[in-house]
Amino acid sequence: MRTSAILQNALLGASALLVAGAHFASERDHNGPVLDAAVSFIGGSKDTSAVGVADSAFASGALANVTRSAIAAFTGAVKPLSRPEALESAFRSYFAYKAAHPDEVRKPLLYFVDYGLPNTAKRGYVFDMEQLRIVDGPFTVAAGRGSAAKDGVPTRFSNASGSNATSLGLYVAKSIYDFTGKSAGKRYSSLGLRLQGVSTGFNDQALARGVVAHGAPYVTPSKAGRSEGCPAMEPARAERLLPKLADGGMVFLFAPDQTWLSSDPWLTSTAS
Repeated sequence: MRTSAILQNALLGASALLVAGAHFASERDHNGPVLDAAVSFIGGSKDTSAVGVADSAFASGALANVTRSAIAAFTGAVKPLSRPEALESAFRSYFAYKAAHPDEVRKPLLYFVDYGLPNTAKRGYVFDMEQLRIVDGPFTVAAGRGSAAKDGVPTRFSNASGSNATSLGLYVAKSIYDFTGKSAGKRYSSLGLRLQGVSTGFNDQALARGVVAHGAPYVTPSKAGRSEGCPAMEPARAERLLPKLADGGMVFLFAPDQTWLSSDPWLTSTAS
């Protein structure tokens, strides 16, 4: 049997098990059966010198399969969404980056925000991408004050320093630290999580800009205020979630922005 057929049969079987609800210990250094196949093949962590050119197309198929498995697991549980493709974009980007950089994605957690929804909507979630379950959410999340919200929905996104705008795309969660900010003219302290933007051209200035995930008093269960571009959440939630995401989780900020959707490297390079 050809290599591609063997790999495809193995992956489809693993996908079926995953969708059926296979359980694994959370926050381990483990990919799960579907990601093991995708990381090995797409990421080239094993010798693929014997695999023919025709089999390279299977990498896209592997990515599509794991993405579909995740969508099937979360569809219906995550709503509302501003666009049907919001979850697909997030999961496709997550799995593509995980396959290409398995050593950087050391935790199976993904912090997802749908900025196509207004600031009164609960638009944030944290997913366990190994067990395919919701860790927390939905919850309110702030957008940048420079994102020119209309009826609470951000309409402008920027990667530029001084823009105070939200930057869309995929991020790797780095270290946590003691964050300080200002709200209503008063200083406050919370937990912060440094973010490394990996969507080149769209959020790769995040570290230089100081765009981080953090808790903020202007985010309440019913409404999120405006940040300086940070996906800020309620302080108590930040204390609970950010340490789990730190040092190897991922963040994905979505909006129905056509320029970004058509150009983000983790979306366009994996488009089917």
